[in-house]
Amino acid sequence: MSDHPLTSDRTIALGEAPVGFRGRILALDVDRAQGAGLPGHELERRLIELGFVEGADVELLHQGLFGGDPIAVRVAASTIALRRREAMAVVASSGGSIP
Repeated sequence: MSDHPLTSDRTIALGEAPVGFRGRILALDVDRAQGAGLPGHELERRLIELGFVEGADVELLHQGLFGGDPIAVRVAASTIALRRREAMAVVASSGGSIP
């Protein structure tokens, strides 16, 4: 097992997480979000504006009925809808401190 936060066995891209996942954001990695429809720098800027920043608690609340898309994500105190392909850019570790 590696000690690097992006390669640890306890990390997951939010776009691959199951409903009920709770964790803490480690980083944004826009290279993982292939096909998101936005240039990497624009996707990163939008995610940061929505509160997807390092250290923020995150929880996957719900997913769409058909194909599991979009997903409803609670980040900090906000609930946001994202496409799974966009959520692939959010790297999180399980076991965040969400009450």
